[in-house]
Amino acid sequence: MTAESTNGTSAAAAAPRTKICVFCGASPGKKPEYIEAARALARAMAAKNIDLVYGGGTVGLMGEVAKTLCELNGPDAVHGIIPEALVKWERDGTYATVNADGRYVPDETKYGRTTVVPDMHTRKKLMAEEVFAGGPGSGFVGLPGGFGTMEELFEVITWNQLGIHSKGIVLLNVNDYWRGMLDLIDTAVDQGFIRDANKSIVLAAQDGDEAIAMLRDYKVSSAIYGLEWGKQ
Repeated sequence: MTAESTNGTSAAAAAPRTKICVFCGASPGKKPEYIEAARALARAMAAKNIDLVYGGGTVGLMGEVAKTLCELNGPDAVHGIIPEALVKWERDGTYATVNADGRYVPDETKYGRTTVVPDMHTRKKLMAEEVFAGGPGSGFVGLPGGFGTMEELFEVITWNQLGIHSKGIVLLNVNDYWRGMLDLIDTAVDQGFIRDANKSIVLAAQDGDEAIAMLRDYKVSSAIYGLEWGKQ
């Protein structure tokens, strides 16, 4: 084997994997379409060999997207990050044990690798850092969810606008769930609080395949703030 082919093989092996962070509810919602959308997103990710980063729950939409991808591509394809205080609310104890120190030890075979962290800020920081370090097409997808899901989405949207990252953000608009948020953004643009070009920071997709394609083809808005973080 030539040095060139050896280097090419090494470079390919070292290439970062595409990672999608999915923000979504710890509830299944009231319509079966929400659960199916979570499963369909996981199937689309499995087909493209894309890894999942998520909030570490085993219930609701969180559990469905993680479990489905884990079944298809194995536990190494899924990384859940959960604050210790939320374990009893977002994790089914059937898939865990408690060690001698009384600490939660998750079973990773069904829902993937799990990292238990001390607080919400650490959770969000670690999830974002995995996406930032991911390969082409890495980004954030929002399935339906409540206050926590909305807050996480608006945070990564704001970070994009401020130039902290350049990854795409896509709302998976199941049953037009995100219509209110999309209308709010339109109103903010109309009233002069968001630059018109920055509407494209967050996109809306109808299914998992479209969401993945949007992240792959994502272009950073020309109107973001060109700030250089940590270099002032």
